[in-house]
Amino acid sequence: MAPDIAVIKGVDFRRVRSWRVGQTGPAPQVVLEIASQETWHKDLSEKPSKYAVMGVEEYFAYDPNEPPLRRGGRRLFGWQMDGASRIMRQLPLEPDGRLWSQHLESYLVPDHAYLRLYDHTGQLRLTGAQRAGAEKRRANALAEKLRSLGIDPDQIAPLHP
Repeated sequence: MAPDIAVIKGVDFRRVRSWRVGQTGPAPQVVLEIASQETWHKDLSEKPSKYAVMGVEEYFAYDPNEPPLRRGGRRLFGWQMDGASRIMRQLPLEPDGRLWSQHLESYLVPDHAYLRLYDHTGQLRLTGAQRAGAEKRRANALAEKLRSLGIDPDQIAPLHP
């Protein structure tokens, strides 16, 4: 089993050729497979139970293809480990087509070729670069507002020594 994306909490990032559960480290808490024509059937029918045996707690499969590979156009499927039976239970989609991941503390939301993550308040989770860009735009807007009020933002002393 070689997932497209694996989230392994509590383990520092390492470049490894292959992650072997029990040898390299623990099982991933979350696995995500990206659909292809060749793997889609196995992603939905075989992999949930195989990942359960490995100890994966959440498994998601996403189809970014246009048009979607499955009839009906559904793009996102998810399973969570049932603690009592230790088998994967398929998650029902919410009415808007999203799924909640307990481990990612995020909604997974299909957006055509992209699968986006949103927090519980509905805010898009940003990458580090996106956050930095947003903070820079916010700082520039605040500086412009100060200038419009006749205050030079470059002359304001920083709050932190």
